[in-house]
Amino acid sequence: MTSTLVWWAIAVYVVIALFIAYLSRKGKQNNMESYFLGDRKLGGFVSALSYSATTYSAFMLVGLAGLTYNGGVGALGFELIYLMGVSLVAFFGPRFWVAGKKYGYVTPSEMLGDRYDDKKVAVTVAISNCLFLIPYSAVQLSGVGYLLQGVTDNAIPYTTGVLIAAILALVFSYIAGIRSVAWTDSLQSLFMIVSSTAVVIVLINGLGGFSGFFERIETSQPELLTVPGNGFFSFLTFLGLTVPWFFFSISNPQVSQRLYMPASLKSLKTMLMGFLVFGFIYTIVAVIWGFSASIMFPGLEKADLATPLVLSSDLVPPLLGVIVMVGIMAAAVSTIDSILLTLSSLFAKDVYGNIKNNATDRMQLRIGKIVIPIIAVLAYLFAEMELNLIAVLSVASSAGLIVVVPAIVGTFYWKRGTSAGVLSSVIAAGLVVILLEFFQLKPLGLASGLWGLFISTFLFIGISLVTHAPEDKANEFLTDIKEALKTAK
Repeated sequence: MTSTLVWWAIAVYVVIALFIAYLSRKGKQNNMESYFLGDRKLGGFVSALSYSATTYSAFMLVGLAGLTYNGGVGALGFELIYLMGVSLVAFFGPRFWVAGKKYGYVTPSEMLGDRYDDKKVAVTVAISNCLFLIPYSAVQLSGVGYLLQGVTDNAIPYTTGVLIAAILALVFSYIAGIRSVAWTDSLQSLFMIVSSTAVVIVLINGLGGFSGFFERIETSQPELLTVPGNGFFSFLTFLGLTVPWFFFSISNPQVSQRLYMPASLKSLKTMLMGFLVFGFIYTIVAVIWGFSASIMFPGLEKADLATPLVLSSDLVPPLLGVIVMVGIMAAAVSTIDSILLTLSSLFAKDVYGNIKNNATDRMQLRIGKIVIPIIAVLAYLFAEMELNLIAVLSVASSAGLIVVVPAIVGTFYWKRGTSAGVLSSVIAAGLVVILLEFFQLKPLGLASGLWGLFISTFLFIGISLVTHAPEDKANEFLTDIKEALKTAK
């Protein structure tokens, strides 16, 4: 695949995406709700496609393929457990949605601060989310860098790919806020699902048909078809990877914030069902790509180069390969711009808005727009470190975000929860995750995400039981949610 072909494909994609983003500019994006939530008017189909593009980014079609290359079929189980975790949206999604409608929440941390009747909760959760999401956005930038580097055989350097992704994410974020992101996401999802499936068909046919494909793996690397196989997916490793991913749909604010955006509960249900279909197809595609790379390119030093090498191989026609490459890059950009918008809204609404008590909605929006490029620069600098294995780094970020899960569960299901319980669980467990990840420690063989969940749950429950709960606020909140759910249905 020549660099000239790649540059032309990128140029065409940018022109089309910018045109669609421009078309999305309906009305004035002059308030927080409009700019960051699309006025809560996204339809079910657009919501499903946007949710899919935001979730399945460089992690999926570069990272999961690399994880399959590294550890075999265990990667399939890992991702299927994530899909099972999306079932949490069936329980929490409608509650997030009606709470947003009822109280006008823009961010999940704003909801927590109000429910536990303490602004410090909103500030603390927002800062915690920023700490762990910036590395996750850097992972997406890295995915684009590795992708363009791999398909052009280093003709386009890693740094150039990272820079392209960062600039595009900034542009799409600014054009019309979440509305432009959602529209471009929809284009990217449809584009990606069709082209990536076509590559799977080409690969399987080129490698001996369906039965011949797996016979070649069984002959050359039979350990990839078993668990733990080559030892990569030991039980504790598998557990450490899957538990944070299981709670991804409610712990990651760039995902849970989207539960506020659908126009109705019916649209929310359409979003969930559409995402599950897309997710299953993406999973099979990524795993087959990883297996294909193991057949065609054994012994890679960087497993994350599996997808780029497959797309630039002789089996995949150059035109199809470059189309899929652009689709993967677009999916990564969609995740980055979603994170940029979420983090900027968290800072503007929950940090700036609570510190400066008289901050108007317009002032918060201005601050949010100022923060977007700052976050992008931080993500870029982090991506330049070129840390290895995208999938594992993605889970490490989710390990830090998982510490807020007990507080989210308590928001809707436990009246006794207190702000002291939330603050102690998020701060202490978050620090533990950071230290374990920094020093690469696994006490008792358990990954940081497991320790984060254990400690945050223990502290949330324990501290809540010995401190005063905002009973009036909890009763009012839960009663309102229950009544709103009945009305909405």
